Amino acid sequence: MTKGNEDMEVDITISEVEAKLEQLNGTKLGDPDNLHPRILRELAHEIASPLAKIFNESVNSGVVPYDWRIANIVPIFKKGEKSDPGNYRPVSLTSVVCKFLEKILKEKVVKDIEVNGNQNKIQHGFTKGRSCQTNLIFFFEKVTDFLDKGNAVDLIYLDFSKAFDTMPHGELLVKLEKMGINMKIERWIRNWLKGRLQWVIVKGELSGWREVTSGVPQGSVLGPILFNLFITDLSTKSRSVLIKFADDTKLGGIANSEKDRDIIQEDLDDLVNWSNSNRMKFNSEKCKVMHLGINNKNFSYKLGTHQLEVTEEEKDLGVLVDHRMIMSRQCDMAMKKVNAVLGCIR
Repeated sequence: MTKGNEDMEVDITISEVEAKLEQLNGTKLGDPDNLHPRILRELAHEIASPLAKIFNESVNSGVVPYDWRIANIVPIFKKGEKSDPGNYRPVSLTSVVCKFLEKILKEKVVKDIEVNGNQNKIQHGFTKGRSCQTNLIFFFEKVTDFLDKGNAVDLIYLDFSKAFDTMPHGELLVKLEKMGINMKIERWIRNWLKGRLQWVIVKGELSGWREVTSGVPQGSVLGPILFNLFITDLSTKSRSVLIKFADDTKLGGIANSEKDRDIIQEDLDDLVNWSNSNRMKFNSEKCKVMHLGINNKNFSYKLGTHQLEVTEEEKDLGVLVDHRMIMSRQCDMAMKKVNAVLGCIR
């Protein structure tokens, strides 16, 4: 990166801010600002100019107001026992005003990444033009091609443990600097992450304030793109088929012989080494291997010292996949949902 690029001023225009204000959902509440979104949207033309001045001053000086670094945490139930706190996703309700700036900076970060050729070609989560569908289509097109040619195939489903909450800030900022992102934006992100505070809200009751020392806020605009950039270098030398949707990672390859098995295991070892050096842990209990193909020899694999459990069915980005590559269970589930809706209509 040139010195000129390091010192380049960030210019956020009034029209950029006004466009973001006009796109605001006017019904969402619960942000620390205590500003009703509808007011901001309807006053978009009047407040766009002062907000643009505030945003430019904040980014170019690197100063992030205290109110932009606090969050109300609302626990969203995922699955399992409702009495287990680990079964809830901590969604952060952050400053709605700051989110406008985050949206603008996100676009500028993505542009810098594209210009510098640092796009992650195997990442489908939170990426323009890619989705769950493109992830599944790309991956299983490769897998079915292997199977159609008479090969045995082993798939390994990997799961990081609380990935968005444990991502270390230091390692993230080092990677951002290497990627050629505007240095003023990188400094602003550094200060946006520094000294964050949050408290939990449950049924109107509040916990005490707690400092946030790692991770990115779930519910923020910048959080997902920062996580994607953090894991861009995850197993870049993999010889097996590797694909990602945010932190959901799949590894697959031909498994006809011991040599094939060793290639997949070596790629798996590389992933473990990456997780150790980047201070991210795999949830070994949720990582599984699925054996596909009539003549599959059911090789075993290890994630570090943990031997992976074999699964015959896995929910892959909302789609049930089984070891026979038959979608009948998925179709049955879809039909049940349709019938339930029809029942309500009747």
